[in-house]
Amino acid sequence: MENLLDSWLFKTILRPLLDISVLTFLLYKGYRILYQTRAIPLLRGIILMVLIYGLSVGLRLDTLTWILNFVAPGIFVGLAIVFQPELRKIFTQIGQGGWFTPQAKPKAQDVDAVLASCRALSDMRRGALITFIRKVGLKNIVERGTNLDAEVSAALLTTIFSYDTPLHDGGLIIQGGRIVSAGCFYPLSENPTLSKSFGTRHRASLGLAEESDAVTVVVSEESGAISLAYSGALHYDLSAEELRRRLKDLLEFKDDDVPAAPSGEFREDA
Repeated sequence: MENLLDSWLFKTILRPLLDISVLTFLLYKGYRILYQTRAIPLLRGIILMVLIYGLSVGLRLDTLTWILNFVAPGIFVGLAIVFQPELRKIFTQIGQGGWFTPQAKPKAQDVDAVLASCRALSDMRRGALITFIRKVGLKNIVERGTNLDAEVSAALLTTIFSYDTPLHDGGLIIQGGRIVSAGCFYPLSENPTLSKSFGTRHRASLGLAEESDAVTVVVSEESGAISLAYSGALHYDLSAEELRRRLKDLLEFKDDDVPAAPSGEFREDA
């Protein structure tokens, strides 16, 4: 082993290559985690502070340097408090692991079944809350609901939400192309900018989007509008085409070998 580590090939080629590869992988994963949260402003703020501090030291701006040295600890503590939800999400994603494990993705027919059910529920003015898990697990929320292990079908989804069953008030969670839980209760958003006209379902979908990278489809019981919550934002009343396009980008499913939909089911050109 020592001979390998001391060899010219390892020192000159393999070690720098391994060093750069690991660093590139960590930077890429770190960027992906930051991109999936609202922590990009936090990163920009830190970079700006570092640049200002470097400029003040380089130009020997003693007063500015003294002030920055004095207030820097308070600034970082304040940033940690303000961006506490984003930091919690970052460390949650790191703790979840699975960086080298491919994530199970829903199929196109699963998404189309969800959209077909949402369209039917919208016509009936019945509310719905349907969530796709991505990388951040929702184990605590899943376990507090009613555990299921069912195929994703428009008929089942419509049955759960269209009648006053014990499961229709909570959220339904889909993971890896299977319905894993229903009747789940999500954390409610406390965003003060959210319109007061939005009810519990919309606040719950946004609350989950603020704390995880999950994607949630919401059907309004009052207006029938179908909305999408993800990445800490609620996108209200999307068209069928826009809704499917965004889900395709977010869930990264493929349209290959999609079976023909039964009469009344959702299609992008509907």
